[in-house]
Amino acid sequence: MAYLPPPAALTWLFLLLLLEGWTGWRPNPLPPAAGPLRAQEPKVLQGEECEPHSQPWQAGLFQGNRLLCGGVLLGANWVVTAAHCRKLKYTVRLGEHNLQNKDGPEQEMAVAQSIPHPCYNSSSQDHRHDLMLIRLRRQASLGSKVKPINLTDRCAQTGQQCTISGWGTVTSPRENFPEALNCAQVKIFPQKQCEAAYPGKVTDGMVCAGESSGADTCQGDSGGPLVCDGVLQGITSWGSDPCGRPQRPGVYTNICRYLVWIKKTMGKRG
Repeated sequence: MAYLPPPAALTWLFLLLLLEGWTGWRPNPLPPAAGPLRAQEPKVLQGEECEPHSQPWQAGLFQGNRLLCGGVLLGANWVVTAAHCRKLKYTVRLGEHNLQNKDGPEQEMAVAQSIPHPCYNSSSQDHRHDLMLIRLRRQASLGSKVKPINLTDRCAQTGQQCTISGWGTVTSPRENFPEALNCAQVKIFPQKQCEAAYPGKVTDGMVCAGESSGADTCQGDSGGPLVCDGVLQGITSWGSDPCGRPQRPGVYTNICRYLVWIKKTMGKRG
């Protein structure tokens, strides 16, 4: 950038101050949290805005107004998300659709306890056991727009059609975060195809889903739901960078492999 002598610099400053006073202009706020690596803070690519409150179990993890991750409501005071989304301090929002507009059902909940899966290793980059339960400090007010989802009772089947949702970036690698919750349709990949896409990185605690259109989760979607036939089958965990490569699908924590731990943990703590 060319050096501006002091008079010119003062002129520009004066003009900017006038612009701010006349139009209410402010610099763009910081985007939702998203690190350089998708696995650290993994919109739904090739999706579209969800019908408002059609995913009543969708939760969001926030620090102030800063989106950290998605989450899924399992009970009046329980949310499940990805373990890599854990922070020292954050809140959980329920009943959200457009993050800039309030239409009634929104609830912001304090966190009583964050419980990562005991085998999750935060210092490892292998994404194993990327699952965490959040116990809310109080019970959510439930209704048609804030409602827990049922857990699966069996593993997803190859080719099964599922829905993904989140407020994550709608473009990749350049990030563009939407205000409204976005949804897309994906299909479950054969496990061998999933393993071939990411050699040595996929375990039976993971399941892959994608679509030839490039529909995919991306930065900001971590911890959000993979819903198949109305039940929770997966939690957004990691995938390719950039996102949306048809032969390199999104990878989700495979909920069917963790049912015993989830139910036991929720049962113990009520």
